[in-house]
Amino acid sequence: MPVGPWRAPRTWRFLLFLARLVVMPIARLRVTGDVPAELRTGPVIFAVNHIGPFDPIAITAACRVMRVAPRLMATGGLFRAPVVGSVMRAAGHIRINRRQANVAEAVDDVVGALAAGSHVMGYPEGRITLDPGMWPERGKTGMARIALRTEVPVVAVAQWGAHEVAAWGGFGPTVRTVCRSLVRRPVVRVHFGGVVDLSGLDPVSPGAAQRATDRIIDAITAELRPLRADEPRLPRYVDPIRPLTTQRRHVPRNPA
Repeated sequence: MPVGPWRAPRTWRFLLFLARLVVMPIARLRVTGDVPAELRTGPVIFAVNHIGPFDPIAITAACRVMRVAPRLMATGGLFRAPVVGSVMRAAGHIRINRRQANVAEAVDDVVGALAAGSHVMGYPEGRITLDPGMWPERGKTGMARIALRTEVPVVAVAQWGAHEVAAWGGFGPTVRTVCRSLVRRPVVRVHFGGVVDLSGLDPVSPGAAQRATDRIIDAITAELRPLRADEPRLPRYVDPIRPLTTQRRHVPRNPA
């Protein structure tokens, strides 16, 4: 695969800067870990857990701190929005139309972005986790298929605390929780972890994509545990609006 540095559009660089400003008054951002120099110069897939509606802003601010500018794999609904859609396209992000016939085109778009040397970031769970403990759920296989097809390294990124900044949904609850965050400024932790071990998996072997997905979710879970060491099973803060289900609960291969 050809490798070359991808230059983030000016729109995306401005949004990275803006996210950092937005986070400052309502949360205390703590970014740990590293992206080694050898990964910065070539294509990388960042796999992140999804814990709430505010965490895309938190992870964007963390990318600014880490000085990386990955192209985001985002739901097609954002691209259909009148203003947001134009901004997403101008920033160079990648549209993912889940449950639609042209989802294969999105995979090709991601593969093309990686071939151009881009960093790409996405949520392997495919949605905000509904697990009662807010641990990563069983993942979708799209990201793993791309990783196996391209042999691009996958870096596990874990985040915790953004769920306290903004409520699950609804204008009133969101305003109330954001106003509370202006006073409390909850700690939001983002950790850039290691490369996920996907060795020994044959892309054409039956079940390889699911096994790769499980390894990615396991790696994110392992990076998440130290971020919430004082909340080992259940979160301290529980959003009463948030729906909960164990339907897609992920069972790690090597639970702590």
